[in-house]
Amino acid sequence: MDIRHVIEQEIPYDRFLGLLVEEIRPGYARLRMPYRPEFIGDPRRPALHGGLISMLVDTCGGSAVWAACSVRDRVATIDMRVDYLRPADPADLIAIGEVKLLGNRVGNATVQIFSANNPDVVIAEGRAVYNIRKAGAKAPDNVCIPISNP
Repeated sequence: MDIRHVIEQEIPYDRFLGLLVEEIRPGYARLRMPYRPEFIGDPRRPALHGGLISMLVDTCGGSAVWAACSVRDRVATIDMRVDYLRPADPADLIAIGEVKLLGNRVGNATVQIFSANNPDVVIAEGRAVYNIRKAGAKAPDNVCIPISNP
């Protein structure tokens, strides 16, 4: 099964929000959250709700870690931090996640969130740690792919 398909179609919450995978490869994920008026958290600005941004950080970081493993493996969040740097205007959000450290059982990723209207300005940054649960010893593709850092 294709990881893009799982994220966009098989995870009910991601499907409900309309999450789209723009690019995914081992250790890297670029996701798009299409704007909907219901996502506004502060109508006076208007600005998108912070919970939506934290969900996007978590999902994008987890997707980057998952993409470095087998699609049959399971990835679950252990810990996450989000720094909200500025309000998110009512527009599509772009999340870029990169694996910084990958072991057999734990992966660490960083994520940056941008507005599709202003891709040069970071709205939020996040860091998260994920537990990796392998599909099984007999699965042919259950080994995580090593990530090299520049």
